[in-house]
Amino acid sequence: MLLIYILTFTFIGSIASLVGSFFLLTRRRLTESFSGQIINFAAGVLLATAFLDLLPEAAKEARGGNIFTPVLLGIVIFFFAERFIQWFHGHHQHGQMTNTWLILAGDGVHNFIDGVIITASFLTSIPLGIVTSLAVGAHEIPQEIADMSVLLANGLSKKRALLYNFLSALTAFAGAILAFFFAATIRENLYIFLSLTAGFFIYISASDLIPSLHEKYLKNRRFSDSLIFISGILAVFIFSRIFRG
Repeated sequence: MLLIYILTFTFIGSIASLVGSFFLLTRRRLTESFSGQIINFAAGVLLATAFLDLLPEAAKEARGGNIFTPVLLGIVIFFFAERFIQWFHGHHQHGQMTNTWLILAGDGVHNFIDGVIITASFLTSIPLGIVTSLAVGAHEIPQEIADMSVLLANGLSKKRALLYNFLSALTAFAGAILAFFFAATIRENLYIFLSLTAGFFIYISASDLIPSLHEKYLKNRRFSDSLIFISGILAVFIFSRIFRG
């Protein structure tokens, strides 16, 4: 039963990201505008999930263990992952296909990690798994739209770009299933995985999403974007309270 929950919500997250990519192919201007609002929402969702759900659960599971070191480690891991991608991209300018395969490889690894994160959360509790899955989906949609834009700019046909995005999304299932079959190991160190996930979410929100929100605010001066950010936080707060009774 637990595996069905894991696969279902991994599927929902993957389909959500592909829907965003599909709409980019058919309604480019509308999708790019909508993507900006999703980024506002996702930034709030990721922060709220980290601080309101993952870290409290990690502290409960730790039984006196240190949850802050894994949080810091999660932030550092994502920092160097991005730095590696930036370095690799800067040293391999031998044509568009190199950039294309780099994006697909990075996206595949990212989706694989998302699958592991979803499984680790469901191993704690089904409500936490659902909330975490929604957080993963919220930040995957704008990312997949951005990746699709680059693939199309690199000259790939719409069908091929969508196919590659679909194949990349499948790695989330590989991560989820692999983590499930190593559930005993994950359960023994559950607080570490939850804390790492919190670190990932904090880094993505604080380093990638929020700075882009500030840049857009300087251009349009719309306070409504801030309200969407707050609504992401409130959504997690309300949603998690409903599922936790």
